[in-house]
Amino acid sequence: MTTTLARPRAGTGAALAVLCAAPLLVILNYSTPLILAPQTAAHFDAGATGQTWIINAVSLGLAVPLLTSGSLADNHGRRKVLVIGAWLFAAAVLLAALAPNTVVFAAARVVQGAASAALLTSSLGITGAIFTGAAERRRATSLYGAMMGLGVGAGAILAALLDAALGWNGPYWLYAASAAGLALAAPAILPESRAERPRRADAAGTVTLGLGVAALMSGLTLGRQDWSDPVVIALLAAAAGFTAAFVLVELRGREPMLDPALFARPAFLVASLGALVTGVAVISMMSYLPTVLQHERTVGPVATAVVVTIWSVSAFAVSLQVKRIRLSAGGLLVAALVVAGAGSALLVGLVDGWSWWHAVPALLVAGAGYGAVNPALTRLSIDSVPADRGGMGSGVNNTMRYIGTAAGIPIVATLVDAIGTDGALWICAALAAAAAAAFAALNRRA
Repeated sequence: MTTTLARPRAGTGAALAVLCAAPLLVILNYSTPLILAPQTAAHFDAGATGQTWIINAVSLGLAVPLLTSGSLADNHGRRKVLVIGAWLFAAAVLLAALAPNTVVFAAARVVQGAASAALLTSSLGITGAIFTGAAERRRATSLYGAMMGLGVGAGAILAALLDAALGWNGPYWLYAASAAGLALAAPAILPESRAERPRRADAAGTVTLGLGVAALMSGLTLGRQDWSDPVVIALLAAAAGFTAAFVLVELRGREPMLDPALFARPAFLVASLGALVTGVAVISMMSYLPTVLQHERTVGPVATAVVVTIWSVSAFAVSLQVKRIRLSAGGLLVAALVVAGAGSALLVGLVDGWSWWHAVPALLVAGAGYGAVNPALTRLSIDSVPADRGGMGSGVNNTMRYIGTAAGIPIVATLVDAIGTDGALWICAALAAAAAAAFAALNRRA
């Protein structure tokens, strides 16, 4: 069981507000370069590969330490990890705002990703510890998941407005101050909680997973220039080797960071693969679409922010309402992926024949699918693991989501270059539909 040393010091409402601030801040920061990638790349005089790193570096930073931060939170205190993550986030955001070149900016974004991992795993772990009843957990996870949608739209608006007022780095000053505020508020409001039986650190698992993910992301990002480059081939081969080593380490370890036995649970399998598919087929496409719109249709940052906001507002509204839907978390994920896939199909033709009459309905449908995915995955990540492994469950789920996103963005960019935006949208729609069918079968087993 999870040991919670105290109830929230200012009530569950205040605690939930602080907990929801963590994913909101993470997604606000994540979404800013989606709108300002051309402006940021122009400031640093970055080429196509540099622009991909500007967009994708934070996903790399998120994907690598998520499992580690989840285990650290379970073992040493989830509130403690949240506070440390918030201070690290503030420092890394300030570094990005002051970066003199693309390399420093990308490095700062990687560190922001690591800090974001700590914020996500610890905040979701505390959510699971505080909200234990079925009804209150459904309400809490719906609101928590809604922050994922709200953050994208709010981040787009803030990016456009603060870029106009202060320049490309304007949003980062706000995010640094907000992270500092979160670090100060958390000890006063949140209880500390940790696993009853701490597990030993899995150093071998941490190293092999980190190197594998880093090699994969680097290979996919550089591959956009030339997939036959020996460096790209070597990086992808290294990724496969380190991943295999990670699996062997986890299978043989007495206290693995990721317990392989969990994959025998259909619910855990749906949660993990669902997060991966969401990253590849949903988040990656919508992350790269703003860049395509600005390049191909000369749509400015304000209009692009409106596009992202429509999608985001739809996601936010749906996330808040899914608590009224009496579906299991697995059933909700299946329905959400079907709707998200339909949204991708409806977006076909938008780049070549831009029209708000076409864009708005398609974005509303795509946003609705994403809005239902978030609370479904949030609930699954808590419910599919033992009670004292909430941080690990969150870490696995978010690791899969951001590996999918980090890998998916260069894949989507390559598909857009090779077969056009419409072809990439059709592939994302087909992947979402196929995953929904597979998860429906797994749900029946569960």
